[in-house]
Amino acid sequence: MSVFAAELIHRTIWYPTILGILVVVFAALLFCGSLYVLLATNLGARLGFLIAFTALTGFMVILTTLWMTTASPLNTLKGRIPSWKVLEIAKSPATAKTADVRTIEKTGTKVGLRKFADVKAAVDSALVTKEEVVAEGPLPKDANKFARFLDVTKYTIKRVYEIGGSNPNPLDFELKHTPLFAVAEFCEVRDLGLPFYVPPPKTPDCQPGSDLSGSMVLSRDLGSVRVPPMVAFGASVLLFGLGLLLLHWRERDEQEAEKRAAGTSLTPVPVEA
Repeated sequence: MSVFAAELIHRTIWYPTILGILVVVFAALLFCGSLYVLLATNLGARLGFLIAFTALTGFMVILTTLWMTTASPLNTLKGRIPSWKVLEIAKSPATAKTADVRTIEKTGTKVGLRKFADVKAAVDSALVTKEEVVAEGPLPKDANKFARFLDVTKYTIKRVYEIGGSNPNPLDFELKHTPLFAVAEFCEVRDLGLPFYVPPPKTPDCQPGSDLSGSMVLSRDLGSVRVPPMVAFGASVLLFGLGLLLLHWRERDEQEAEKRAAGTSLTPVPVEA
């Protein structure tokens, strides 16, 4: 019931934006502050803060290392996942504004079933008209920029070509990827007027001369899944090193203070009998 009730709550700047920020801030204060209070009462405010700060940054180093080297769960810090981005829709690849795909039918290659399904998902998301859902808020202005059909049964994808792409080796100082493009040729399905109890043909027929048919040009966005964990790892290492350095300086200062105190202490004067 609580899940359904949450869907009916009107979302404002207070919920969930400000409320979510306050929850995170107070959770961090309780988690870190309780340990700091315990250390401060036993070691002093300054030394307790240094130890708590260094321990927290050391924990962040371990955590961000796991984020970089393992398949992160959904709730960890991560960037954009790889996906296909729609660039344009043209009547044919030869008339596309993207110069790299104009000869894709001759110089490119047809994709296999796995890549075909991947590209088809991006094409379906762009071609099908999106409807606004009250619980999710208004749609972006360009949500239906390339939309032409009401559902996926109104069109079919005939062929998908790809061109470009690379697998650079950093050991050979290859630091950039060659852009990967794909072209999906789609057409409007011809309405055969079949009764509802008659199954449609396995291979749909295209409506000849339809203005809704065309070729969609897509580019592969490699994403940045590991970039935020790497930035967090670098920041955590710097802060952890700073905490260790401050603790080292404090220890050296205490040693110097003990030496000065021992050097200035009064030595007993022998008394003659």
